[in-house]
This record gives sequence, C-alpha cells and structure tokens, in this order.
Amino acid sequence: MNLDRRLRVPVAGPWLRRLLPFVAWMPELRDGRILRTDFVAGLTVALVLIPQSMAYAQLAGLPPYYGLYAAFLPPLVAALFGSSRQLATGPVAVVSLMTAAALEPIAAAGGPGYIAYAITLSLIVGVFQFALGLLRLGVLVNFLSHPVVVGFTNAAAIIIATSQLDKIFGVRVEKAAHHYETVWATVVAAASYIHWPTFVMAVAAFTIMIVLRRVNRRLPNVLIAVGVTTVLAWATGFEKVQQAALDQFPASAVQEVVADQLRLRDEIPQFDARLAEARARLAETVARHGWNDARALAAQHAIDTLKLQRDRRVKTAAADLKELRAVRFRYVPGAEGAPGRYYLLANLPEGAHDDGNIWRIRTIGEDGSLEMNGGGNVVGAIPRGVPSLALPKFDLSVVLQLLSAAITISLIGFMEAISIAKAMATKTRQKVDANQELIGQGLSNVVGSLFQSYPTSGSFSRSAVNMDAGAVTGFSSVVTSLIVVVTLLWLTPLLYHLPQATLAAVIMMAVVGLINVRAIRHAWQAQRQDGVVAVVTFALTLAFAPHLDKGILVGVGLALILYLYRTMQPRVAILARHPDGTLRDAEVFGLKTCENISMIRFDGSLYFANTSYFEDKVQERVAVRPNLRYVIVVGDGINQIDATGEEMLAHLADRLEKAGIRMVFTGLKKQVIDAFQRTGLYRRLGPDRFFRTEEQALDQAWKELGGNHEADCPLNVVCPIELTPGARAS
Repeated sequence: MNLDRRLRVPVAGPWLRRLLPFVAWMPELRDGRILRTDFVAGLTVALVLIPQSMAYAQLAGLPPYYGLYAAFLPPLVAALFGSSRQLATGPVAVVSLMTAAALEPIAAAGGPGYIAYAITLSLIVGVFQFALGLLRLGVLVNFLSHPVVVGFTNAAAIIIATSQLDKIFGVRVEKAAHHYETVWATVVAAASYIHWPTFVMAVAAFTIMIVLRRVNRRLPNVLIAVGVTTVLAWATGFEKVQQAALDQFPASAVQEVVADQLRLRDEIPQFDARLAEARARLAETVARHGWNDARALAAQHAIDTLKLQRDRRVKTAAADLKELRAVRFRYVPGAEGAPGRYYLLANLPEGAHDDGNIWRIRTIGEDGSLEMNGGGNVVGAIPRGVPSLALPKFDLSVVLQLLSAAITISLIGFMEAISIAKAMATKTRQKVDANQELIGQGLSNVVGSLFQSYPTSGSFSRSAVNMDAGAVTGFSSVVTSLIVVVTLLWLTPLLYHLPQATLAAVIMMAVVGLINVRAIRHAWQAQRQDGVVAVVTFALTLAFAPHLDKGILVGVGLALILYLYRTMQPRVAILARHPDGTLRDAEVFGLKTCENISMIRFDGSLYFANTSYFEDKVQERVAVRPNLRYVIVVGDGINQIDATGEEMLAHLADRLEKAGIRMVFTGLKKQVIDAFQRTGLYRRLGPDRFFRTEEQALDQAWKELGGNHEADCPLNVVCPIELTPGARAS
C-alpha cells in the first residue's frame, strides 16, 4: 500500500510531469491489457520502421544501416520526454531529403566527412529544438503557415520520388547543380543502359506492396516486400562481385587514375603526421615565447598551409574515386582460365564476347586490387552491434555552415511532428503540449547524435500504424527501440542481400501520400493569396532543389508580405439600418445613410500599417457629408491597437472636434480600452465618448442633435435605396 502511494504521488505533481512526462503513463502499464496492446503496437511499428529507416538513410545520402542507428534511441527518448503518447519518432522522408540537401554541397555523400557532418547536424537540430522548448517558443513554428507547408511538402514529395529513379533503373549519374537537371540526366542514362535485373526487382517490390495494401492494410506490406526481394536477390545472385587486378584494364587512363588514388591515400597519413609535428612545435613555441612572437605566427602559418594541402588531397581522392565509380566496363572472360579483361563501355573490341553484364568499380583495395560489381546494388555488410557512444565532431566553421539548414530542419520537422500529435490527440482526447514536444524531439536528436544518428522527427505513416495497432502509452515506442536493438545485435546478416532498388521503392511508396493537390486547391478557394503562396512555394522548391531552404524562405516571406498587405486595407463599412432591424453595410445592401451621423465599422486591428488607411476613410466621409456632426466608430472588430494607432485616433479626434464633429466609440474590447487608459487617451476624451453598444451611442447622438432627429434618421428607420441582388450578410 505504501509502495502504491509512492508510485501515485509523483504522477500527481505537475512539476514532475513536466520534468519527466513518462511518469504520467508508466503506472498504467500495471494493467496487463494495456501492456500487451502497447507491446503488439511497438512490434508492429518496428516491422515498418526497420526497412523504412534504411530506405530513408539512403535518401539522406548515408549508408543504409545509419537509418537503424537513427531508429535506435530517438523513438525511445521522444516517447519518454514528449507529450504525445502515440507519436512515432525516427527517420522521415522530408527531414532525410533536407539532410542530404544541407550536406551534399560540403561533402561527398556516404563518405566519412559526410557522415560526421550528418551526426553534427542532428546535434545542432536537437539543441535548437530543446532550447525553443525550454524558452516556451513553440509559437515560432506558426511562421510556417499552412500554405507554405502544403506547397513545400508537395514539392518535396516529387523531389524525393524522382531522386530514387537512378536506383530504380540501376544507373549512375553525376548530380547536377539543380535537381531537375539530375532527373533529366537519369532518364537519358536509363534510356541508354538500364539495368534490367534492378528494374525488375523494383517492380516486384512495388507490386508486392500495392497488392498487399489493397488485400489487407494491416499486413506488413513493406516488410514482406523487403523479405521477398532479399530472398530473391540471394537466390538469383543479384549482386555480382568479383576481384580484379589493375593489369586487367587495358585503358591506360583507368590505370593512371587508380595509381593516383593509391598515391593520394599514402600521402594523406603523411600529412597527418606532419600536422601533428607542426602542432607540437606551435605549442612549444607559444609556451616559450607567447602568441605574439613572430615564430609562433610562422608556426601557425605552416599548420594552415599543411591543412590546405591535405584538404586538397582529400578532395582530389574523393573526386577521383567518384569518377572511377561512374565508369562502366564490359568484361570479356579469359580463355582457358586466364584472367579476363575489363574494357570501357565504348571500347569493346570487335568480335569480343562479353558476359552480358555492365561492370563498375566498387572499391579499391590497399594493394591496388579492385572490387568489381556487375549486378544490382544491395545493402551489403552491416556492422553488428549497437552504435557506440561518441561525441559528434564540433567544428565552429562547420556549425555556422549548417546553422541555417539546421533551423529549417528543426522547424519543418517539428511542425510535421506536432501536426501529427495534435491530430491523434483529437481522437484520443489527450492533451499535447507543443513546448514539451519540442523538448522531447530536441532530446531525441541530441541523444541520437551521441549514438551516430542523423536528424529525426515524427512520422505520419508510422504514427498511424502505432495508433491503429491500439497503442495507449509511450511504451509502444520503447518496444520499437528494443526491437531495433535486437535487429542490430543479431539480425543484420539477414539484410546483406536487400536490394537498394527495394529501398527506393519503399521511399517512393511512402511519399505518395505526401502529394496533396487538393490541399493547394483548398487554400486557393479559402483565400486566393494563400493559394498563390502555396503555388509559389511549390514551384520555387522544385526550381531551387537541392537548396530546399530557399523555397521555404521565399514562401514564408511572401506569406508575411501578403498578410501585411491584406491587413493594410481591412474592410471599412458605413452602417445603416437593415429591414431586419440590424445595422448592416449600407453599400452592400443599398441603404441610405444619415447626413449628420456616420457609423463606421473597422474590421481589423489598428496598427502602424493601416492607421493611415483608416484615417483616410474617415476623412473621405467627412468630405462628402458637410453637415456631419457625429462619427461613431464601431470597434467590435478591433482586437488590438498599437502606439501608432492610438496616436492617430487621438489626433483625429482633436481635428474632428475643431471641425465641430464629435467622434465616439462603441463596442471596444477590453484590451483596447486598457491601452487607452494606460496612455491617458480615455481620460482626455472622457468616459462619455465610450459606449458598450451601438444603440447607446445612437441614443446619445440623437439626444444631442435634438429636434426629434431619430424619427426619420436612416440609422433608426429603414431607408433602402436599391437592394443589391444576391447581397450577403456583413
């Protein structure tokens, strides 16, 4: 009984729930039914997550097994420290694409530097999200308006899908400056030398997933497609690998490039040793003579020179290897067991009979031997075991280079996660705290970066699977992480023959749901300017790809500009009495207005951008009504007022008073009245200028005008001029 009390008391404390959100749902796991349901849900999500995570890592430009690293701890940490119980966190398509877009300009995809930058990017994203959550700044995500997100998401889905075409067709092309150029080059290459076994494998994966989805959506169609194509690849020898010696390549250019590659490999360790010596000399010089000594400056200059030389060697080696891997060969077997020859695709001798495969150089051994690949690409060997704890490499210059991309990924990733969490919370009637979710997502990225993860976020498809499977608490995500651990420890050999074409098919199937033309059309119907924002964001994201942040930034800027434009000229209505007894827009309903009293309704907040517009409208009314004595400002629509708006009203009231016109206010909200009281305007004008309702203001005006004015005043008696056909209520 005492133990039970100790378990329940912390859960009741709001401070503890904020610090450790998981204590709110952990006691519920005592219910065996909830525990079993969450276990099944976690297992179901893991069956989807494992192949998806590897596919998304490939999309991010990383070796596929880094997707498993990103699926290891982030789901668990996000579930423990986030506010949503059903949100499934891990690698997602959009964040993976943005990761590749951020890193490809500064490093070769898949290389050691690229991987290190991806892990650093996860750390930056996590720190930024965590800081926003601690500072309660989740509202910043509101700057990403719905039309911007809709336009970006549709464009990103197309970019993601088309980025996988080379893996579907089994071709290799150099990435161009713009994504659409790369796509065109891929199509041209596929028309020339498509790898049919790869294409057939992709078609098989598509067929399995589509058919199973139609037969029964609860079946793990992705896992089944992965399993079937992996077995098929193993049984048919889909990956054809053989070792070759350099003298088997008649082309002297190939031999020269390979020789240069080996020479550069030898030089880089030598530069590392020289750099270590130079740094030691610098430290010794500084200790003896200080930083300002000429010898210390010379030592620092020597280090900088060596670093530049080393960086040039590394870039040259990476470029040479990339060039070699893009070259295609025909293999002609040797006679009677003699070594065969590898000829460039266009240089096959007349009468020579090749084996029918197109071969590529995959790796270059330390001894100069070459590993050749003449079949389809597979995942290959995956390091067994969970990733070890290691601090990401922190280089200030790299951090500054990645900062803008990290902020964009943080906001886009979080917006995707919180949208999913809120949608599920509506169904489960649970509360979602945006700032707590930021903390959870931030911690998941920070902890993930310590275990070699790249940036992650909430997944719509896996969250839907989690919820459909009946997940009640965040324990389902804990189970998912444990299943990934089991996979990393014991099941990785089973994934060796998994075709990369299958992973590409998985990605393309996953992003089909992101294409939503109806959402763009809906935005256009709701507000044409929002439709323009969605279309412009969509078009520019496609045009700027792979620089995705540019499309988003232009979209956000355009949305803000159009919002300011709309609020600069809000609706200003001159009111008169409608036949139904209410006060309506005289122009819309064709109603006569009063010569002595003008009732003006302002439908918007008064701030610096629209004060002149409001003032002009009042002045226009004064100009066309020489007998005007009263201006009644109907302020029901004025939600906020700033210093510029308050100053304008004060001066306008004074000028009208000098012209014999009294300006009064009706229906002002508390926050507006409070602003007038703080500035003293309420006291200067007097309480008799402020009324709760329009009728009270009119009664006062009729009383001061005298002469039984209200008897035939259009603001009291209906005086239609010409009723506009099809007029709508204002």
